Amino acid sequence: MNWKKSAGLLVMGLIVVSVITLSGKAVTGYDGPDRLTTENNPTRHTVDEYAGAVGLLADAVQECYLLSGSERTGLDAEVFRKAYTGFLNLKAAGKIDASSSVLSVVDFAISSKKKRLWIIDLHRQELLLHTWVAHGQGSGGDIATHFSNVSNSHQSSLGFYVTGEVYYGKHGRSLRLDGMDQGYNHKARERAIVVHGASYVSQQAIAGLGRLGRSHGCPAVPSGLTNQIIDFVKDGTVLYIHGKSADYQSVYLDEERAVSML
Repeated sequence: MNWKKSAGLLVMGLIVVSVITLSGKAVTGYDGPDRLTTENNPTRHTVDEYAGAVGLLADAVQECYLLSGSERTGLDAEVFRKAYTGFLNLKAAGKIDASSSVLSVVDFAISSKKKRLWIIDLHRQELLLHTWVAHGQGSGGDIATHFSNVSNSHQSSLGFYVTGEVYYGKHGRSLRLDGMDQGYNHKARERAIVVHGASYVSQQAIAGLGRLGRSHGCPAVPSGLTNQIIDFVKDGTVLYIHGKSADYQSVYLDEERAVSML
């Protein structure tokens, strides 16, 4: 073999090695313990990593969903998954304490005649309470179909909330809420959207009206359970209010980011 041919083969070999090396960096470079990147896109995850992350979340959701009894009491699996995802992301964002474990879920997509409030201890995988909850009179009759973040609309607001302080007002012992979703419920304080008890949230109201009574936008609960509910969820726990809406979006529904908290 002459020297020109040898040199040519050597150059070709170096090129192949360089390509493999660069390709390896593109696929396996790290900017953190759980994030695969490229130089041009430092936050891009591989398909396998993304699938693994979503699978991990799905497993955690399914386990808690079944063991807590949420399935048996009619909580929709997809609604629970969204609520659980938001809970993890709110914790990752420092909106709730790292030790917080209580998640409340309201599903306004179903009839007010059904019990549609679930309070769940995620760490203990235990359903603490399942009961009725009213929506705003501006949101619809038996089922809420309209939602608003506007003052005096008397409509319920969708999304994630963090519970605040207990106070005593015209409805007695009540609990303030802070809306976490900009544009959807961030005016909760301004609108005085709170958890409070109401006599129109009862079996008697359903018997008389054919549905629950309605609030001015607050998630009103049965009077006889108000203190118990407030004690379960006060001081920085997550409340997720779901409803039929094609418009609602939330940064807290990012499943891949939520996995970091599992």
